[in-house]
Amino acid sequence: MDEIIRHAPDAEELAAELQLVVGRISRSVRHAHAVGNVALSELSVLSRLDREGPDSPSSLAESERVRPQAMAATLANLEQRGLVSRRQHAGDGRRVVIAVTDAGRALLADRRSESVQRIAAALDTEFTPAERHAMLAVLPLLDRLAERL
Repeated sequence: MDEIIRHAPDAEELAAELQLVVGRISRSVRHAHAVGNVALSELSVLSRLDREGPDSPSSLAESERVRPQAMAATLANLEQRGLVSRRQHAGDGRRVVIAVTDAGRALLADRRSESVQRIAAALDTEFTPAERHAMLAVLPLLDRLAERL
């Protein structure tokens, strides 16, 4: 362990390696299947609404780090396909709140199920139990990194 600490890469070197590896994993999972021809930005919004509950378009735009106009287009596409619904805010009738629909949840479940099964198969066939434990130990660090970006 001391050897690892003494020869730890600098932050920029580690960042470059992480970007490459995470990008490859993401592309592999994303290109493995297409569910309902949904864009990544749309999946991201659906996932956020599913996890965090109904939200305003402006708050979603801020959370997703996109312009309000881009979020409006994304939400319009999702609403047109019945994946989200729009209603007035209970406390302020001037505000709009967006919520994921049952169809949106079903699409997310299908997508997650396929992705999880594909990753699980690779983990089961290509990695030893010790290697899987090592990956599990790193997940909190990667999650913390994701929160800081």
